Amino acid sequence: MCTRYLIELSPELRPIIEEARRSHLTKKMTDKLGQALIAEGEVRPTDMVPVIAPDKNGLRKVFPMVWGFRFPGINHPIVNARVETAGQKPAFRDSWQRRRCIIPASYYFEWEHIQKGNRIVPGDKYAIQTPGRQVTWLAGLYRIESLDTGFQYPVFTVLTRKPSPMLQKIHNRMPVVLPDEAVLSWICPNLSTRDIEEIASLSITDMIAEKI
Repeated sequence: MCTRYLIELSPELRPIIEEARRSHLTKKMTDKLGQALIAEGEVRPTDMVPVIAPDKNGLRKVFPMVWGFRFPGINHPIVNARVETAGQKPAFRDSWQRRRCIIPASYYFEWEHIQKGNRIVPGDKYAIQTPGRQVTWLAGLYRIESLDTGFQYPVFTVLTRKPSPMLQKIHNRMPVVLPDEAVLSWICPNLSTRDIEEIASLSITDMIAEKI
C-alpha cells in the first residue's frame, strides 16, 4: 500500500515540478478546487501534485492531478489499485487500458504493520526508495472527474503489488515502481493488454528501506 510519499526539489525532480507550476491547468484547479500544487514535502491523499501522462497527441507531459479516485457511496478517496486485478475491475479497467501515468517521488513512506491479537497496529515508519536513483517512479492510473459545477480535472491512483521478501516484513503490499527506461512506455496510450502487463512486470522490488 502507498498512502504517503515525498517530493524533493532535486535536480532530477525540479524540471518536472516547474513544468507543473507553469501549466494553465494548475491555475484553474487551484481556483476551482481551492488547493495549491504540492511541489515539495510529504504528499497525502487528496493533494494536488505533478504527474506524468500523455497529452492529446500521446506525447509525454506533466499535469497537475489530485490523488484519489472518488466513487458514489464511498466517503474516502481510493488511492491504490492492485496491479493484479486493475485490468478486470470495472472501477479501473478503462484507465488500465487507456490512461496510465507516472507519479514522480523521491521516496515513499510505509508504516510497519504489527499483528496484535485480531488487530493490526502501525509500527515504525520507513522511507523506501529505488537504490542508486534520486527519483522513484510510481506507476499509476488516472481518469477525469467533475465537480457539481461541471469543472473537470484529472485524478490518479497508485498501483500496488506483492512486496519483496524484505519489504514484506514491513507491509504486505508495495507500489509498482518502474525503472527509468519503462516510464515513457508505461504512459503510451495505445498498448495491448499484453504490453501493459509486460511493462508492469518490470517493477523494481529491490528497494532501500530506512527507518525514520
